[in-house]
Amino acid sequence: MTSAPPVTRARVPSVRPAGRAGFGGLLRAEWTKIRSVRSTVWTLILFVVITVGFTTLFTWLTVANWNGPRAASRDATVASDPIRFILGAGIGLGQLTICVLGALVITTEYSTGVIRASLLAVPRRIQMLAAKVVVFAALLIVVAEIVVFCSFFIGSAILHSRVAVSLSDPGITRAVIGAGLFLSVLGVFALAIGALIRHTAGAITTVIGVVFVLPILSGLLPGSWGAHIDAYLPEQAGSLIDEAHQQSGQLLSPWQGFGVFCLWTAVLLAVAAFLLVRRDA
Repeated sequence: MTSAPPVTRARVPSVRPAGRAGFGGLLRAEWTKIRSVRSTVWTLILFVVITVGFTTLFTWLTVANWNGPRAASRDATVASDPIRFILGAGIGLGQLTICVLGALVITTEYSTGVIRASLLAVPRRIQMLAAKVVVFAALLIVVAEIVVFCSFFIGSAILHSRVAVSLSDPGITRAVIGAGLFLSVLGVFALAIGALIRHTAGAITTVIGVVFVLPILSGLLPGSWGAHIDAYLPEQAGSLIDEAHQQSGQLLSPWQGFGVFCLWTAVLLAVAAFLLVRRDA
């Protein structure tokens, strides 16, 4: 009786555990998704045009009409915080585009159904969200800092004949860098709300309401408790970072306010990650 030939086991290739290389692949995938969407490119272009354009326009109009009505009060305001004046109009309007972009980055995937394919390819949902946040935040930091510094140099050059301001002045460098950081965190804040709501119109409306409407409503609240609520709102707290000096009556310092804003964003991201795991795409 012949013996059966020995059975050879197929060699199973070793599979490396998913780690940093796996997360690197997620980063590349998220970067491809973000840059391939036309709304991202056009919204960033709009952000650059609005921020730099309105900074230039409002600074030039102010200098051109320097001796106009209410010149004394305006001169005192500009001289007390020139960086706030230079960046105020441009950043104030430019942050609207950042809010829209942050919401679109995540809600577009739900409206087009791309999120289903993403979750099939990457079952690790929290890592997918983390990769999206990292890529989007890195993109915003680069673009926002470039735009803010360009706005500052243009605005300070126009204003120089009336009020001299430079990066070497106390608090100016921190305020300019802080303005870019504020816009970057604002985009992530909007992304977190978009991940919670998952509907483009609803997410954009909510973000605009929180950023632009809530501070107006909180300003109508009476007493000191109204002032405390106003001080700890996301936009009110976060925007303190682009002031050169802490104003009298402010409850938070610039860095404390920015920390409160980051805490708001972190909490929303944590809730969004929890719901991403629990809900269907």
